Amino acid sequence: MQMADVQWRAGLLSLATLLLTTACSGADNQSSQESRASAAGPLAASAPLKPAASVTPQIAVPPAGGADIVMRGAISQGGYVRGRVPAGVRALRANGQPVRLAEDGAFIIGFDRDAAPLLRIEARSPNGTVLHQEAQITLGGWQIEQVNANPTGGAATTAEYQRRRAGELAQINAARAIDVTSDGWRQVFIRPASGRISGRFGSQRIYRGSPGSYHSGADIAAPTGTIYVAPADGVVTLAAQTPFTLEGYLLIVDHGMGLSSAFLHSSRLLVKQGDVVRQGQPLGMVGATGRASGPHLHWGMKWNHARLDPLRFLPPQP
Repeated sequence: MQMADVQWRAGLLSLATLLLTTACSGADNQSSQESRASAAGPLAASAPLKPAASVTPQIAVPPAGGADIVMRGAISQGGYVRGRVPAGVRALRANGQPVRLAEDGAFIIGFDRDAAPLLRIEARSPNGTVLHQEAQITLGGWQIEQVNANPTGGAATTAEYQRRRAGELAQINAARAIDVTSDGWRQVFIRPASGRISGRFGSQRIYRGSPGSYHSGADIAAPTGTIYVAPADGVVTLAAQTPFTLEGYLLIVDHGMGLSSAFLHSSRLLVKQGDVVRQGQPLGMVGATGRASGPHLHWGMKWNHARLDPLRFLPPQP
């Protein structure tokens, strides 16, 4: 995992500090749509898990003031950075993608699990000058995990799965298209539930011998009925009324600025679509609905279309 403070100084863009540390995770592919919506369960059998990646405490965003743009975070697949632009900067782009700027100039950029290894940043200065900088995105060392779960999850047959899946994906895509205003993305995130980490972000999943999509979140093993809470403020954009084939009872909470959390396999949801939720508020109960080999909470995160490792949003363990 690559940690960086990136600064623009008086029209000159330069890398100020690069700190190197280790990272861990896993890898896969089904279809592009499926990989963005897939789920998994606790490991029936897997390669030994490496220790969790080191995470720098996320202290909201760098403070305002000065003529610099500063970004702090992990420039690595599945990682993210938070930052702030000085007054007057009108536009910011990352690899050609527009980056939303809050009124105070704060922003967040996430790097997908399969992000290309080069980050290109463009910022338009107050005088119209476009500034450019490039940085390397550290690649993930993905694991292979064997999971004893039905590849089609809650669907008994492949035909049933294919019949139901299109409608489920339509609901997921509609939820992610909702424009939400929330400052949850600025917060130091908290863990939504306690328990053993039974599956890690990015790992290639094999379901009873059938390769599946890569694991798009972190699994927290906990008994059925365990309450999980909001890791940060947000707005509920999807609360499934019936179990989805893979995700089971699916809940999506948007934290603003394109950053969202998804919670899969619930036995029960305690909030509904449109609810404004606060950090620490109960959201639902752990279960094993959908494609799961046992009760657990799957917590996934996205920034726009990029899949992120949710464990990197948490402060380090004492």
